[in-house]
Amino acid sequence: MNKLLLILIITLVVYSTSAPAQTSPAAPVDKQATPASPAPSVAQPAGSAREEDCACEAQPLPDVLATVNAVRITSKDISEQTAQRVAALHKQVVEARRRALESQINSKLLDAEAKKRGTTAPKLLEDEVISKVKDPTDAEVQAFYDQNKTNIGAELKDVRGDIIAYLRNKKEGDEAQKYAASLRAVAQVKVLMPNAAPPTTAAERARVLATVNGEQITSGDIENSLRPLIFSVQEQVYTLRRIDVDLKINDTLLEQEAQKRKITTIALLDAEVTTKSKPVTEAEARLFYDQNKQQLNGEFEPLKPRLIKYLQQQQARDAQLAFAEQLRRAAVIQTFLTPPEPPVYDIATDDQPSLGSQSAPVTIVEFTDYQCPVCAAAQPSIERVMKEYEGKARLVVRDFPLEQHANAYQAALAAEAAREQGKYWEYVALLLRNQEKLGTPALKDYASQLALDRQKFDAALDSKKFSDQVQRDVRDALRLGVNGTPTIYVNGRRVSENTYESLKAAMDAALKAPSKK
Repeated sequence: MNKLLLILIITLVVYSTSAPAQTSPAAPVDKQATPASPAPSVAQPAGSAREEDCACEAQPLPDVLATVNAVRITSKDISEQTAQRVAALHKQVVEARRRALESQINSKLLDAEAKKRGTTAPKLLEDEVISKVKDPTDAEVQAFYDQNKTNIGAELKDVRGDIIAYLRNKKEGDEAQKYAASLRAVAQVKVLMPNAAPPTTAAERARVLATVNGEQITSGDIENSLRPLIFSVQEQVYTLRRIDVDLKINDTLLEQEAQKRKITTIALLDAEVTTKSKPVTEAEARLFYDQNKQQLNGEFEPLKPRLIKYLQQQQARDAQLAFAEQLRRAAVIQTFLTPPEPPVYDIATDDQPSLGSQSAPVTIVEFTDYQCPVCAAAQPSIERVMKEYEGKARLVVRDFPLEQHANAYQAALAAEAAREQGKYWEYVALLLRNQEKLGTPALKDYASQLALDRQKFDAALDSKKFSDQVQRDVRDALRLGVNGTPTIYVNGRRVSENTYESLKAAMDAALKAPSKK
């Protein structure tokens, strides 16, 4: 059984049995645990959360969002569609906060049981959950396909693997919920405040919401667990509003220019966009078809009218954007929306491969997948930054093998086996140069190329000696909200893009920031 699935099941166990569970991004398909029957309503104590208590806005939305040549764009100009999407995102946080206490309770129960048995949480789940789940039958697969055929939109033979994975994962989720309930039934769990409002002060963060065998769970614990989700929502909300404001700026500029010329906005667009657009030729449509043939379904001739129409629309959009940019350059524009500040996480770096001095003022933590081509592409930028900031930066690498990469988990175990013999960086360089050849025989061959002790290396790889270390990395990554690779943090703050420019900017910002020491 793939060890990444164990991490996935951990996330299922720690979610409340009264709500669907979210899955790890390492899972091959999405799945949800079956919701239990609604719990009876109870009177909420003082301080209980109301549905509108999102507490996920980075800062209050200003009344004036932008000015365009002294014309104000206000919060009232946000479209109803955007407002509804923002409300839906806020509701995600509200619902997650409601589930979070049960999540924390179940997580502590799982850890306590694993400690009691002298094992690890993943091994415990493998014994008590995964081993008890059988693969779905052909009849179950067919029934699921028949029930969802319209939404699936593909032949059964093309999606059979995904359906099998989905159904099995769902069974594992159900079994995990049962196991979580059994642990809770014999534990001393006291829920003092089931739906606490988000804390606004240090005293409220220290408020005890529940105890598990005498161990406290505070409001601060809940908020800490929600930080990745809240920041993700803040980013999405900011993007939605910014797009709305940009569109309103363009509309305002268009109206102002039309008034200046004493014509309608339609006439202005016709003069500046429509009349300047050239008809798309058959040759241009053919070139587009040839360049995108693999993504297009069908031969050129039947598709030609649709391709020409698409390219004509694309040309019109490009002309509109160019005209809008022209108007913007001649205007006085101020915007007052500010992007959310990324949270700073305390990321463990002990017992991890690292380069640079531990006393360096800046620590770069990279969550990587050795079969990920984007990780390989980002490596030169990371190496360049490490060279330029020699003495000021320390690089720490942690594992986050993705489920879609069949050999990534085994490659992570092999890298740890090479680290045991002091050749981690040399071994990883081979992995990143040979991402198409990461099967077990190749992994062992790379060990020979580096003159490693093959008997020791092979034994470590075959026995999965370092699985606990890799699983620890994955668990920590999931708690941080990592959903892809490479994901890079500079002094605990996530880097927005995996480019040299973004990494350098993050380094400079970290060096300028006040020292916490």
